[in-house]
Amino acid sequence: MSFRPVGSRPAVVSAVALALALSAGMVSAHAATTQAKAPATASSTAKPAAASTSTAPAAAASAAPAATPVAMAAVKPGDPKAGQTKAAACGACHGMDGNSTDPQYPKLAGQSEQYIVHQLQNFKSGKRQNPIMLGMATPLSEQDMHDIAAWFASQKVLPGVADQALVEAGEKLYREGDAKRGIPACMACHSIDGSGNPGAMYPHLGGQHAQYIEAQLKGWHDGDSWGTDAHSQIMPAIAKKLDAQDISAVASYIEGLHAADAAGAAAPAATAQ
Repeated sequence: MSFRPVGSRPAVVSAVALALALSAGMVSAHAATTQAKAPATASSTAKPAAASTSTAPAAAASAAPAATPVAMAAVKPGDPKAGQTKAAACGACHGMDGNSTDPQYPKLAGQSEQYIVHQLQNFKSGKRQNPIMLGMATPLSEQDMHDIAAWFASQKVLPGVADQALVEAGEKLYREGDAKRGIPACMACHSIDGSGNPGAMYPHLGGQHAQYIEAQLKGWHDGDSWGTDAHSQIMPAIAKKLDAQDISAVASYIEGLHAADAAGAAAPAATAQ
């Protein structure tokens, strides 16, 4: 029978336990070190994102003021009172109230604000060629144009007189056109009384000088144009189908055309010549 010392087995067990404890401690220490490093990396990575976020509001803030001048520069509807003063120079040719006395210059009284502004823009840009009007329109701002146009739009056009000998032919073209030649009725766009259609930018014609209308129709017939857009090509295409007699008749009829009174439809005032 052999005997082992009583204290030898527990000592071995204790040594093994101590070794395991030290090993576990080293693993825990390594894990702790790794975890400690991870937040540092995440933190350093997040900083650029935060910087980027702070940059965006700064960029937005710097961009925001740029929109303010545009909003301040918005054009307001025309002011007739301001336009009366601004239109002083226009009165030399077109009359202070828009009723010119020289038939080579058009009447502007009663013309729509939108139409006058559009023509002034065309003069200023050179799309519509006229040396006198180029000089008049060039210094005008958009607001000036609207104010001047509003003044003339608020005035009443004085009626003219048609040549009785041309009324019948002129009336037929104006009201019916000539389907065989592909000529539409003028009143389809300019209305039966010549008051036009402001929304579609078709001008008021009633009471306009026959001499002025005739000159414009002849110009379109011969290739003139008031712009490059589709709207500006409408009248040149129609005028090319008119002969000299058509132009004289319809121009005279339009001069005598005036707005309908309470009793009935519009009719031209005519005089025998």
